[in-house]
Amino acid sequence: MAAPPANAPALGARLLSSLRAPGSSTQTLLDSVGRGIEKESLRVTSGDGTLSHQAHPPELGSALTHPNITTDFSEAQLELITDVHRSPEAVIAQLRDVHRFVYQNLADEILWTASMPCMLGNDEDIPVGQYGSSNIATAKTVYRLGLGNRYGRLMQTISGIHYNFSLPDEFWGAYAQHLERPNDQALRNEAYFGLIRNFQRYSWLLIYLFGASPAVCKSFAKHQAHNLEPFDEGSLYLPYSTSLRMGRLGYQSDAQSRLHISYNSIDEYDASMRPALSEPFPAYQRVGVKVGGEYRQLNAALLQIENEFYGTIRPKRRIQSGERPLNALRARGVEYVEVRCIDLNPFLPLGIDEAQIRFLDLFLLYCLLTDSPPDNEAELARLAGNQLTTVERGRQPGVLLDAPEGAVQLSSWGQAIISACEPLIALLDGENGTRYAQAWRTQQAKLGDSEQTPSARVLKAMSDDQIAFFRFAMNQSVAHAEYFAQHRLSAQELAREQAVAAESLERQARIEAEEEAPFDEFLESYLALP
Repeated sequence: MAAPPANAPALGARLLSSLRAPGSSTQTLLDSVGRGIEKESLRVTSGDGTLSHQAHPPELGSALTHPNITTDFSEAQLELITDVHRSPEAVIAQLRDVHRFVYQNLADEILWTASMPCMLGNDEDIPVGQYGSSNIATAKTVYRLGLGNRYGRLMQTISGIHYNFSLPDEFWGAYAQHLERPNDQALRNEAYFGLIRNFQRYSWLLIYLFGASPAVCKSFAKHQAHNLEPFDEGSLYLPYSTSLRMGRLGYQSDAQSRLHISYNSIDEYDASMRPALSEPFPAYQRVGVKVGGEYRQLNAALLQIENEFYGTIRPKRRIQSGERPLNALRARGVEYVEVRCIDLNPFLPLGIDEAQIRFLDLFLLYCLLTDSPPDNEAELARLAGNQLTTVERGRQPGVLLDAPEGAVQLSSWGQAIISACEPLIALLDGENGTRYAQAWRTQQAKLGDSEQTPSARVLKAMSDDQIAFFRFAMNQSVAHAEYFAQHRLSAQELAREQAVAAESLERQARIEAEEEAPFDEFLESYLALP
């Protein structure tokens, strides 16, 4: 019996027309979309590719207070953060400059170019991020100790790219007028949560198109159950895998799998998240919170804080110092969304490029502008199955996903979604542009030829050169280090970045000099949920 045809919700012509700037044939109300990138990379030794055990370089400033350079889980895991920009070119330009500054301050180290790590040693040898002696710095470190005690430190060294996306005020005015609704935060909250629900329905497409982790080092999986096959003596893989980072070996948690976090509204999101943040979880109670005067985790709840929940996308609001994300969302609403399912592309010096950003813009805007029914527990379970299928067998010819109308081929459903995005190209390119159209065509072609996907290219490079995953990733890391050695900051640019780093160290010192309550009292206040 043939699979039913795949489909995707269509965009209304009246809605699209309402998003053009009044009196302009070339500009639209989407010209000022906000974009930001957070990119994680491990510092490894340039000689043998082992994980660095050196402290965060002081030349890079304070990991606590620098606006663009911090660390993620590990002291050796840099997180490079851009400001919000209004064009793909601008956000990539800043990300490139931050990389250039980092490389000019690394001694015998380079940045690991792949999402999946390799030469890590034992779990306890992975250094946890350190942020200073202040209460907020201590809380950041204790949170990471908790992650290590709950899931192991190995998993936390997996790296990726987070893409932050927001719509400009001009858009919201026209959108509210189109819907005949007040242009208020309630409308924005509703729209962003609708985007998130649709993103969850279709994010398998991004995993197929941009997944770049089809193989891992054997050392990464040596203490874990898995269904991977040997690629060679040092590597494991699955023949049609796309992003093992997003599968069983990646950011997955058996404990969290029982959670049903609803994205139907802020109230439902809060209500479904709150018990996981406040009720003791037996397995983590056994770990202990403060043992022998030393903290092992922030608390014994299923989630220490909101960031511990492993999702492909999050509603976000900039927080004030010491403020909980959930409290910020309830107080001021959703400001942007954070996409979290993007692998580092090992063929690109920055791990991402303008073309990928343009397709993400199209995809996210489509998710926001199309109908988005409420979610439910049964649907979320089905979506999790689609994600795992795409992770493990996404490039397999004829592979089927579970759509509302029944089993459908990934390729045909993906083509339907990409085709439904096409009307947005004119809005983002304007009358004379072609860059969004080209980005769209590039991704469309991948559904017709899976060999064009990054995951297939990784396996082909390993096969053609007869090298293990470690050697492939190391070769790419060295090549990217050489690229940045040839594209150094000018003296003026370097001085500007050095001034930002110096100011961040001074700011950390000022924070540490302020009189603070005992950490126990700070933590009780910080974790409070009104």
